[in-house]
Amino acid sequence: MADSNAQDKNLPASQRKLDKARAEGQVARSRDLGHFTAVAAGGALLVALAPSLSGWLKNLLMQGLRFDATALQTPTFMTTRMGELVIGLLFVVVPFGVVMMAVAIAGGVAMSGWTWTFKPLAPRFEQFNPLVGITRIFAKAQLIDAMKASALALILGTIGAFYLRSHIDAFVGVLAMPLPAAIGEASQVLLHGLGLLLLALAAFALIDVPLQRHLHAQRQKMSHQELKQEHKELEGNAEVKSKVRARMREMTKRRMMAAVPTADLVVMNPTHYAVALKYDEGTMTAPRVVAKGADLLALKIRDTAEGAKVPVLQAPVLARALYAHAELDREIPAALFAAVAQVLAYVYQLRAALRQGAPSPGEMPAIDVPLELDPHHRPA
Repeated sequence: MADSNAQDKNLPASQRKLDKARAEGQVARSRDLGHFTAVAAGGALLVALAPSLSGWLKNLLMQGLRFDATALQTPTFMTTRMGELVIGLLFVVVPFGVVMMAVAIAGGVAMSGWTWTFKPLAPRFEQFNPLVGITRIFAKAQLIDAMKASALALILGTIGAFYLRSHIDAFVGVLAMPLPAAIGEASQVLLHGLGLLLLALAAFALIDVPLQRHLHAQRQKMSHQELKQEHKELEGNAEVKSKVRARMREMTKRRMMAAVPTADLVVMNPTHYAVALKYDEGTMTAPRVVAKGADLLALKIRDTAEGAKVPVLQAPVLARALYAHAELDREIPAALFAAVAQVLAYVYQLRAALRQGAPSPGEMPAIDVPLELDPHHRPA
């Protein structure tokens, strides 16, 4: 099953997965690049400080080989002398190590950027499973690293052996030279050999950097199922979103039906559209839509309004225009102010006639609705 899943991962990694891998410390790193930069920095530092180092090495040898009878009779002389030599050696070796380490870190940062995380240090108990360890030993990445390390060791060893063999006379001749000249000659021979080793390390780094980036991209590849799952996590589950939308529609519907009895009137297309309007001169600058619906919901709004004794007027064009252009719980568009004002005036006259016994206003006058606001209007 694991093999089949690995074979299915043939899609490039998304940016989200790459960012997540970086947060966990999984980035492309080249050990050969670190080796090359560290050795190159150490070699450059040796060349730059060669005169000072020659003098320091000469003084160190002179101190180490100087003895007298009085000092030898002191029991703590050897301990003191060894402590002095070690401290002097540390003053030279530690700065070299710090510089080489800093350059190696800079090379890794230049390759894949800065990553700061403690997740790789967290204990992973599944690593103690021997079966998992055996499969990891024979993994593709491990085999490539083992072959690359073996090839590098073989090439560096071969270069070193041939170089020492070709310069054996120079090393033998150093024994016959005075100490300052011997140190200088030996340093020159060793620096030339170090240059050859640096060329080999540079060649391996040039090969290893793109190789590690390719292997990292292969490890981060995704399957179709992982891509779908990531899309769901980013966009949300379609079923959950559908249920949320349905729940919101139901809540909106209940709120609208509860607001219908408080409306001043309901404007209807006979069966398809219904819009409930409310207007309060003290708090509103224009009539507000408190409910609207189509088809079955329109009929339900009509029945609720009739049960609450809210006037229901048949104005098909105005109902269609309000349904298409007016938002729920918002004021009506300015283009419909005149038409709605006509309807409200008629409703107020009708209510006054019913309450005070005044003459009935008769039939509702023709309502002036701009044709471009009617969704059913088609220009010639």
